[in-house]
Order: sequence, then C-alpha cells, then structure tokens
Amino acid sequence: QVQLVESGGGLVQAGGSLRLSCAASGSIFSINAMGWYRQTPGKQRELVANIISGGNTNYADSVKGRFTISRDNAKNTVYLQMNSLNAEDTAVYYCKVHVTTLSFYKYDYWGQGTQVTVSS
Repeated sequence: QVQLVESGGGLVQAGGSLRLSCAASGSIFSINAMGWYRQTPGKQRELVANIISGGNTNYADSVKGRFTISRDNAKNTVYLQMNSLNAEDTAVYYCKVHVTTLSFYKYDYWGQGTQVTVSS
C-alpha cells in the first residue's frame, strides 16, 4: 500500500500565495509521475500540473506563469507553489502519484484532498 499525505491548503486573499505538499510513503519501488488536480462542485476534476520522473512538467493553461510544480525525489514529495491566486483557483486540490510498487505493479494513488479558498 501507498499512503499520500497532503498539506498546505487554506484561505488566502486574492493575489496571495500558497504552497501545497504531498508526501508519498509505503511500498514504493519508484515514482513515475506526480501531479496535482483540482475539483469544484459540479465540475470534473482537472489537471493543474504534473511532473514526470525525467523532470518534464505540464501545466493547465489557466495556471501557467503562476504555479510551479516541483518534486523532491529523496523525500517522495511533490510541491505546488501557487502565486497570484484568484477566486477561480478556489477548489479542492488532490495529489496523484503514479507508482511502481515493490511488487512491480503500477498504480495511481490519490491524496485525500486539501481545500484552497481564495477570497476576493
């Protein structure tokens, strides 16, 4: 089993910043990709940003230039630095990791979600 622990959400004023963290632990042989998604009520969960094992990153158009994803391989942790936040960034943010387990199976695991609320 793999466990994900997210932290860093909260309430921030428009224009402010937050940093999300997601630490993975458990039966991990390797982590192939790590990413952040977000979801608002009545909408589908959408990709915010991801980073693969080689370091390549992808961002949703709506966050390019404002958000930065990074990872610490030694800590199996992914971060999302969010700057210039606006009300449209209000959502529950979920971490997702694509893992090769110690049994060499590949799975996607999701974090429990962390609320980000931006007040205007």
